[in-house]
Amino acid sequence: MTLFRTPTKTKARRADVRKKTFLREYGEALAIALVLALVIRAFLIQAFSIPSGSMVPTLLVGDYLLVNKFIYGIRNPFTNKVWIPVSKPKRWDIVVFIFPQDPSKDYIKRVVGLPGETVEIINKKVYINGEVLETPHAIWDDSAVPLARGSPRDNFGPVVVPENSYFVLGDNRDHSYDSRFWGFVTMDALRGKAFIIYFSWEGKDGPSSVPVYVAFAKGMKGLLTDFHWDTNSFRIRWSRIGKLLH
Repeated sequence: MTLFRTPTKTKARRADVRKKTFLREYGEALAIALVLALVIRAFLIQAFSIPSGSMVPTLLVGDYLLVNKFIYGIRNPFTNKVWIPVSKPKRWDIVVFIFPQDPSKDYIKRVVGLPGETVEIINKKVYINGEVLETPHAIWDDSAVPLARGSPRDNFGPVVVPENSYFVLGDNRDHSYDSRFWGFVTMDALRGKAFIIYFSWEGKDGPSSVPVYVAFAKGMKGLLTDFHWDTNSFRIRWSRIGKLLH
């Protein structure tokens, strides 16, 4: 006996099959995209934001930057230890690293002292192996007489940088909490090298005071109520977007 399906049931079944195929393909594409994003973030590039002014004028509060995680080696994504070395930091590299005093935080500073070098600071001037190091990136805004010899901010060392470790300083020297106060950054603590600013904003409350979405909402509120964007609350620094870091 031959069975015949009605056209309505056949079309419905075909539509159901197409729907399942579409959902499966969409789900697979989403899963692949998620895996790729996780791999890129773990091994290649990661985004960071600047919460303090310790790297002014190179980096401002409200800058968002990308960090090359591959440049210093392929790392264990859970322990951050180097699996496969690629290269080592050079002087003046801007690096993101795990803060030695609190592993839950990431800091960003500039590499100044390399392994084996003797670092000393006398009246704010940096000496490497007994010779003055020109520091074109640094600024000092405290015009007062340098602090006493016992203060590490203006007078420090001499110390020898250990093997596989680095001496880092903030460009805003009078307002940076760096190797002068808590020691060296080890190779295994490095996250990567910062290389570009991809977004930057500012507002009257300051990026360190309010989240970006809150400031954006305040800017939008001005557009809805007064028919113009509230630039005092949220303003994009267009000139900083795409700026390469060096």
